[in-house]
Amino acid sequence: MAELPSHPIYLSIRGPSIYEDENQRTWLHLVMDTGGDLQVQLRQVDYPSGHNGITTSQLTSSSMPSMWTLHLGNLYVDSMGRFWRIVHHIKEDDMEEMILELMDDS
Repeated sequence: MAELPSHPIYLSIRGPSIYEDENQRTWLHLVMDTGGDLQVQLRQVDYPSGHNGITTSQLTSSSMPSMWTLHLGNLYVDSMGRFWRIVHHIKEDDMEEMILELMDDS
């Protein structure tokens, strides 16, 4: 049965397409082409702790932040000062997924 999980306080880049939260849980990110606003799907996955190989500067692109921090309940602010709205966050069985959408005025 699906449940509403608590949002991670922060997500910081750890490896190629991998973010880590304050509880050392890893999240795989995927940029979604919605034909409109920029959306990012984050899926909590088990990622081996020894895979740190690439530095943050090599990982970040012009659109992906090095960190997201929870701000005002349903918003994240990223390391570039942009705001992201939580569109979807669900936990079902062992799978947790969150979708963030870049807000227009960011």
